[in-house]
Amino acid sequence: MQRFKNKTALITGGTNGMGLATAQKFIEEGGTVIITGRSEETVNTALEKLEKNAFGIVSNAGNMKDLMSIQQEVRKYTEQIDLVFANAGYGKFAPVEYVDENQFVELFNVLVKGPFFTVQQMLPLMKSGGSVIFNTSVATDIAMPNFSIYSAAKSAVQSFIKTLAVELTQRGIRVNGVSPGHIRTNIFNNTGLTGEQIESAIEDIIPTIPFKRQGEPSEIANVVLFLASDEASYIHGAEVKVDAGISVIR
Repeated sequence: MQRFKNKTALITGGTNGMGLATAQKFIEEGGTVIITGRSEETVNTALEKLEKNAFGIVSNAGNMKDLMSIQQEVRKYTEQIDLVFANAGYGKFAPVEYVDENQFVELFNVLVKGPFFTVQQMLPLMKSGGSVIFNTSVATDIAMPNFSIYSAAKSAVQSFIKTLAVELTQRGIRVNGVSPGHIRTNIFNNTGLTGEQIESAIEDIIPTIPFKRQGEPSEIANVVLFLASDEASYIHGAEVKVDAGISVIR
């Protein structure tokens, strides 16, 4: 199937996990992708994996200077973007009494400022028929200890789905979101936990998941590409949960 032939996607945080999986599938279906990552090394490594029809931009989703230059960088490769997958992000988790201002600002910069201004800067390159997809989180539906700031930031992103859907309707640009559950990614890598601690945390989480396993990044990519395709032409302002039912099955 070539659902995205002659189409171009911008995927932030496209160097690993859900972003990279989405980039791979978008290319497999005939499209071209532009990925962003925070370092030249990770961007180049991802481009080697993607092999063809892929370009990379070193850009930090939490840095306003990078956000304001992303349109200029994208224009080096294309004058039209058909899909923006605002995916870049990571987690930092702490009990409420240990949260400091640096953690608060850092997460809101990356998870809230990043997706908003990425979409804002891409709008001049998007035409009717384009699609914006935000990456939210099951954390907006389930109260989890140590997730207060992460959950609040993702809830702000969740609100963008509705408000931007209203504003972009007249332009013919659909806005939706995907809400992942516990997916096998590197979300814990920036938490300061050791590998052993991360493995222990995952072992504690898995029994709480209805399917008793973490989801795969490709399972998120499948939903993102469905929402971006013509098959979802009547889906607008929606958030699709991809969480094995953990947000509704207790």
